[in-house]
Amino acid sequence: MIETIKAWLIELNIGIEYLPLVNASIIVLLCGISYYISKHQLLVLINKIVTRSKNTWDDVLLEHHVFSRIALLTPFLFLWFLTPHFIDSESLLGHFLLTLAKIAISFQVARCVDALLNVIKSFYKRTARERYIPLNAAIQVIKLIVYLIASILAISYVLGKSPFYLLSGLGALTAVLLLVFQDTIKGLVASIQISANKMVAPGDWIELPKYGADGDVLEIGLNTVKVKNFDNTITTVPTYALISGSFRNWRGMLNSGGRRIKRSLIIDVASIAFYNDDDLERLSDIKLLTDYITSKKVGINEDKAKAGLASNDVLNGRQLTNIGTFRAYIEAYLRQHPKIHTEMTCMVRQLASTESGVPLELYCFSNDQNWANYETIQADIFDHIFAMAPVFNLRIFQHPTGLDWQALKTNK
Repeated sequence: MIETIKAWLIELNIGIEYLPLVNASIIVLLCGISYYISKHQLLVLINKIVTRSKNTWDDVLLEHHVFSRIALLTPFLFLWFLTPHFIDSESLLGHFLLTLAKIAISFQVARCVDALLNVIKSFYKRTARERYIPLNAAIQVIKLIVYLIASILAISYVLGKSPFYLLSGLGALTAVLLLVFQDTIKGLVASIQISANKMVAPGDWIELPKYGADGDVLEIGLNTVKVKNFDNTITTVPTYALISGSFRNWRGMLNSGGRRIKRSLIIDVASIAFYNDDDLERLSDIKLLTDYITSKKVGINEDKAKAGLASNDVLNGRQLTNIGTFRAYIEAYLRQHPKIHTEMTCMVRQLASTESGVPLELYCFSNDQNWANYETIQADIFDHIFAMAPVFNLRIFQHPTGLDWQALKTNK
């Protein structure tokens, strides 16, 4: 081919010194034509076929630009193939073009592998039921290795040395490589441990107060974990922080079917008193307390009879208190509430008294885990309880406000 072009230049009375430039121009022209055909003809045809196809896997290949990256290989392959036929490989220009072609092919193949790995990740996200496999981290490691191999090949082409010659010299740089890639190594180890122990998966709600993260896990990467907070901000957390420190994962709550309500109201000690028969008669009209009061009356009268006490003896026998009856009412109210989970713990307990009063703690689970609905359920329950407290002659404790002091001055 070189001799043919040389003879053609002689016929046109063009100097032989222009031969390399003419050959290089022909190579560039042919590479450009091959790129135009592959991208604007072949690739357009492939896109039409994929669009009309009923399969979904080819759409994913198109979405992640697999075909376009393969198409970009064409001009570099032509450059590598045509250069020896048009230019002497031993010349400086021939050596330069061949080296350029090999380097470009190496990195373009790496980009094609990158796109294929993205396709695998996309298929995994669409089809996987459990997402504990650290596929994202593994894919990032593979990508790093692929680009590292491409870089080593490129350096070997430039230096004219075997890639194994360069790899043999990496042993002396091990300490430097460990220092440079320490975050990558720690992230890889952390992602493997996270997967093996099923600590967290994309979609889980986690809390990491140290990093200001409170929301859903979007992605577990090699070096970072992306968390979408409930204010729609994105927090990035080092992957190894999930195993080096503590965090809260709400997956158990979501899988259980219930969300815990644990909140207290404080009763003023001065308002606690015994009930007399008239009070009990009045409270018997409350349907939730009818059975409770009846059974308690029977039990109290039996105990008094065994002790030889009169039924109206309020000093030596058992008596119902307003706080105990109120506690029984709250528990009965919770058990019949349509939004409280019936198969989980439901109780109202009295905590140790404080300088503010006696706390009554509600401990139960709502059957609706949606955050907004959960807060509404919790608020409705306590609205009702606060409103019912005066019916039992109880006062909810709160610190004096400016209005209280103003009323006190007015009374004086």
